[in-house]
Amino acid sequence: MPAVEGTPPYMQVVAALRAKIDSGELNPGDLLPSDREIAASWNISRATAQKAIAVLAAEGVVDSKVGIGTHVSQPAGRRNFVGHDRAASVRRTGRIYNQGEYARIVSAELVPAPAEVAEVLGIDKGALVIRRIRVTYSPDDQPMSASTSWFDGALAETAPKLLETERIIAGSWAYLEEQTGRTVVYGQDRITVRLATEEDAQVLNLAMPAAVKVAKTILRDGDSAAVEFGVSVSGGDSESIYEYDVSPAR
Repeated sequence: MPAVEGTPPYMQVVAALRAKIDSGELNPGDLLPSDREIAASWNISRATAQKAIAVLAAEGVVDSKVGIGTHVSQPAGRRNFVGHDRAASVRRTGRIYNQGEYARIVSAELVPAPAEVAEVLGIDKGALVIRRIRVTYSPDDQPMSASTSWFDGALAETAPKLLETERIIAGSWAYLEEQTGRTVVYGQDRITVRLATEEDAQVLNLAMPAAVKVAKTILRDGDSAAVEFGVSVSGGDSESIYEYDVSPAR
């Protein structure tokens, strides 16, 4: 494969293998190419190929065993996916959920806007808004988070799927991009911790007393108008992981 200028060869391999895992082309338990095969495909040394595999192993993405090879890791523990993660998944794979995850839409309806929602969406308090409530599950069928997404009620006619209790594979805001032409360009996550309520414990199968993480996500278009306001609650023992580019500007 051709090299990408400015990116170390081993990180190009890491990115390519990660993309195959995220897209489901490689699933948990699948065998990765050997370091010899990677070296030949990418025209790099075996040492460089081994470095790429080591990075993925350090991240917990793959598991290497002498005499067996390197496999995609089985899901371990629970990770807390918030707006940043979901947005990255949509842009990278066209799907909002990672391999094996799924969601159940509990309700999708028009309701009067609470004060905080109205302020974020730039509408009057009490005006109709679309509210979608979902519970997201891990590949082993354990509830990971309970979340609520809010949209301007004026979008009901343009984006009717928002009022249906069917999953939108690419995610609600990506669907809105298709329906309205408004492109999401900016997102913000605000994460806090609080004690779980009885309702939290019931939905997320938590043993009380427990702590939960609350993530509020605002996604905005190029005009800085809010496209979606989401609130997600997840078990406090889940892990939040962020990956970001800190390479110098060229």
